[in-house]
Amino acid sequence: MKLAIISHTQHYVDANNAIVGWGPTIKEINYLLDTVDTVYHIAPLHNEKPPSSSLPYASKKIIYIPLKPSGGSGWKKLSILFTAPYNIFKIVSTLHKVDKIQFRAPTGMGIYVLPLLKLYPSNKYWVKYAGNWKDKFMPLGNKLQKKWLQKCTATTTKITVNGTWAGERENIIPFENPCLDDIDRKKGEKIIESKELRSKLVFCFVGALNEHKGVSKIIDAFSKLSASQKYKVEVVHFVGDGKERQEYISRSEKSGVQMKFHGFLSKDQIITTYQKSNFIILPSKSEGFPKVIGEAMNYGCLPIVSNVSCLEQYIENNKNGFLIKPNTIEELVKAIEKALESQSEIYQEMLMKNYLLAEKFTYKYYNNRILSEILNQ
Repeated sequence: MKLAIISHTQHYVDANNAIVGWGPTIKEINYLLDTVDTVYHIAPLHNEKPPSSSLPYASKKIIYIPLKPSGGSGWKKLSILFTAPYNIFKIVSTLHKVDKIQFRAPTGMGIYVLPLLKLYPSNKYWVKYAGNWKDKFMPLGNKLQKKWLQKCTATTTKITVNGTWAGERENIIPFENPCLDDIDRKKGEKIIESKELRSKLVFCFVGALNEHKGVSKIIDAFSKLSASQKYKVEVVHFVGDGKERQEYISRSEKSGVQMKFHGFLSKDQIITTYQKSNFIILPSKSEGFPKVIGEAMNYGCLPIVSNVSCLEQYIENNKNGFLIKPNTIEELVKAIEKALESQSEIYQEMLMKNYLLAEKFTYKYYNNRILSEILNQ
């Protein structure tokens, strides 16, 4: 079977003149070769230096089809229209070669790709909606794409989303995002066996450094801890980068808690961060289901997360993590305080519960569901 994937995954040409792309998506597609014979990945090619998180494709059976990049803030959004004719030509030229199509939404070019897919049999394509399906404040473009999927797609077109939601049509299917392979599972098991609570605890954040992800909330929350509570915190690691990084560093220096900003790290370096951390904090304004939470659960980091999208369907407050509800600095402070009061035996029980749950975020589990529920094989 030949599969085409249409996505907004950023691709680059590296120093060795090889095509690389955003690591998590590339790795997921590499593993899809366990379910299909050939993959055509149709996605934008950027003329920039690739970030350290980028990866190459693992097989020549994955054929990359470059699109012109588009979108952005302000007037840059108009580039979606200017690049549409070229991109539509590239997409249509590829789709006749394949048996099945996956479109990864939401993305700016979804405005023309979703109507374009109506020209193909309704059961030939499916849509992987990776955003927050229930976000009350989603951008207009995302809202239009969600409405299209709800109202303008046939019931034979499958739509995979994060979480289980009452009142949706049967073709809207809850699906976990994969991020773990067999090696991750074995490493995670060993790390959890040796992980323990010490007198001082380590916290981490993994993601883009911006307000949407709640970086300011994290800094402010640790600043508001009492002196005795701050003493229990060894360090807070921030993995990721963003335009406001220097501002966050300056603010963190006044928090009374040691905070380290590492920038982008490789996958192995991120695993090392999980290994030495007790908790991961992600007070985002909106998410689908962030892959970093599945990774952290596998490597023994208890999640402290905002109660957005489907997160409460996986994280039970005080059972296998802590929900920030509502998503305010005050509630985040309370969640951190609870984390600092964790008892060793209960902490270990939480870690094991999460490790078992993390099986749902493996490529093997994901591929089995793709075969049985999407490809019907």
